Parts: sequence; structure tokens; C-alpha cells
Amino acid sequence: QVQLVESGGGLVQVGGSLRLACANSGRTFSSYAMGWFRQAPGKEREFVAAITWSGGGTFYADSVKGRFTISRDNAKNTGYLQMNSLKPEDTAVYYCAARVRVGVRPSSAQSYDYWGQGTQVTVSS
Repeated sequence: QVQLVESGGGLVQVGGSLRLACANSGRTFSSYAMGWFRQAPGKEREFVAAITWSGGGTFYADSVKGRFTISRDNAKNTGYLQMNSLKPEDTAVYYCAARVRVGVRPSSAQSYDYWGQGTQVTVSS
């Protein structure tokens, strides 16, 4: 069983940085591709970034490209989302997700089998 736990969220000023972590306490993390999604109040959950099981491929939403970096350390069973140059519109609950399926859209929430509980990121102006 895969159990994902996010950490690293918090309150940050505009232009600041945060690094989110997603720890997997279940089966071997390297078996799964991983993604990050976010959901702001009153809005639907949206794709942020994704990474293949090996870390060799990454994908980003246009809104975060050049500011966010997704990575993973399979030896530590942990994935990361480095967020720089944060904007107020980045405020949301951030979720990490994992999937074993291949050949699916990494930007679709329906492609993922396991989800964390979420961590709040608030960017203040």
C-alpha cells in the first residue's frame, strides 16, 4: 500500500520560495510516477507538475514553468516540489499523487492512484 504524506507548506511573501516534500511510507517509491496538483478555494484541482518513475522526464503546467522544479530521491522514497518566485495566485492546497499506470496523461488527476492529504501554501502580498 502506498501512503503519501506532504510537508513543507506554509506562509510566504510574494517572490519567496518553499520546498514541498512528499514522503511515501508504503511500497517502493521508485515503482511509481509522481505528480503534484493544487486546489484553490472555489476552484477545481489543477495540475502543477509530474515526474516519471526514474526522474528522467518532467512535465509542468504553463503557469509554473520556469519557477517550479519537481524532483525525486528514490533512495529516500521522497518526492519534492521546489517553488520559487511565488505569486499570490499560487496560494492553494498542494497534493502529491502517485501512479503505477503508464501511457496515461501525467497532467490528469484521473491518471493517479494514490493521493496525499495535502499541504497549505499561502503567498501573501
